[in-house]
Amino acid sequence: MDSKDVLIEAFGRLPELVRTAVHGLTPEQLRWQPADGANSIGWLVWHLTRVQDDHVADVMGVEQVYASEDWPSWFGLKNQSETGYGHDAAQVAAVAPESAQVLLDYYQAVHDRTVAWIAVLSEADLDRVVDDNWDPPVTLGVRLVSVYDDDAQHAGQAAYVRGLL
Repeated sequence: MDSKDVLIEAFGRLPELVRTAVHGLTPEQLRWQPADGANSIGWLVWHLTRVQDDHVADVMGVEQVYASEDWPSWFGLKNQSETGYGHDAAQVAAVAPESAQVLLDYYQAVHDRTVAWIAVLSEADLDRVVDDNWDPPVTLGVRLVSVYDDDAQHAGQAAYVRGLL
């Protein structure tokens, strides 16, 4: 198994985590916050998908999936560039997915593009520096691991919040 196969395996585990967290929930349940200022399931899944979409589109050099359709409005938002990073309590509460299906559709579109792209990468591609603002500079492989790690943590948080429902 080479590095890209490990990445495909890791990313391949995320869709089930996302589905389990949101399946069958109403818009009200998706927006429910266990405490004032806490992240909702809808925000967590929207955010993990936005980060993956943003970061992967950046290293691919393509437009984000989020900008390709009317995704922001389906989440009650206007800004196509928001990813949720640094959101305050009011911004978290403003993320209002129309349905669990909207979350799943957006996630699936981003996931499918990510995995299809990883499948055509070479080992040398994974060593390409994509961000030299860090010491050491960030390679494509490290960036993809970082995205996966962030996604897995947020999917776990969404599952936890669902358990509190």
